[in-house]
Amino acid sequence: MFENFAVEDIDVGDAVVHVRHGGQGPAVLLLHGHPRTGATWHRVAPALVARGFRVVVPDLRGYGSSRGPAATLDHATASKRTMVRDLLALMDSLEIQKFSVAGHDRGSYAAFRFALDHPQRLAKVALLDCLPIVEHLERISAEFATRWWHWFFFAQPDIPERVINADPDSWYHGGAESMGRENYDEWRAATRNPDVVRGMLEDYRAGLTIDRADEEADRAAGRKIEIPLLVLWSLQDDLERLHGDPLMIWRNWAADVRGHGLDSGHHIAEEAPEALTDALATFFGEVGRDLTWGG
Repeated sequence: MFENFAVEDIDVGDAVVHVRHGGQGPAVLLLHGHPRTGATWHRVAPALVARGFRVVVPDLRGYGSSRGPAATLDHATASKRTMVRDLLALMDSLEIQKFSVAGHDRGSYAAFRFALDHPQRLAKVALLDCLPIVEHLERISAEFATRWWHWFFFAQPDIPERVINADPDSWYHGGAESMGRENYDEWRAATRNPDVVRGMLEDYRAGLTIDRADEEADRAAGRKIEIPLLVLWSLQDDLERLHGDPLMIWRNWAADVRGHGLDSGHHIAEEAPEALTDALATFFGEVGRDLTWGG
């Protein structure tokens, strides 16, 4: 898994980020979702390297082997702005000044925040299985609440930790055959670690509080993503079923939006790696060569 990639733990201030990186060319940052680690990209990252990209694959703060400070009552240590500060410091440490970013699921919220707050560092952004948090919350229906109830359960104090840690395997489902043995083993070890479970839950708590408030402030101020945005979603999952065409919603948040669905279940990087690699390589490969890339 990740053959010829360097593997490091990089101190970024108040956190340590576990990261894999390799390849040469235009740089791409890949951000995983819940409850995965960066290993979920193990079929996509090497394929992007083969297509001529330099690829950086971290574990997000609180997930996998990345660690931050203890949780706070306002959940600020798990906010997407805090995650983005980690990622900025990580890319600085790798001497990468300009890059593109792709985020899936919870990682897409970090990528979204990155594109809003630091567009000067990014060439392009791809968001997978993602809508802004406020767009979900303002469209709550009985079906949404039934299918996405975990958002609100995870946001409760303390109870989710006790329930999940009592029997992690009943909460987190995966298989070595579909995920790949090493990816599966890494993910399973992470979900059995109470510190990781707490970190993942804090991500959701921040999502419904500080991250939601940040999005509301962005919208009120008329802030939008100004760099090109690619939106991809799983046709076998429920995003389009619940909310209709995601592109219609994203056009309220970005100046340049394109995208389409992929024939996949939710974990696209594991279930449809070839189609995802093609989509990302095509989109990121359109970047002009006059930019100053890192490495």
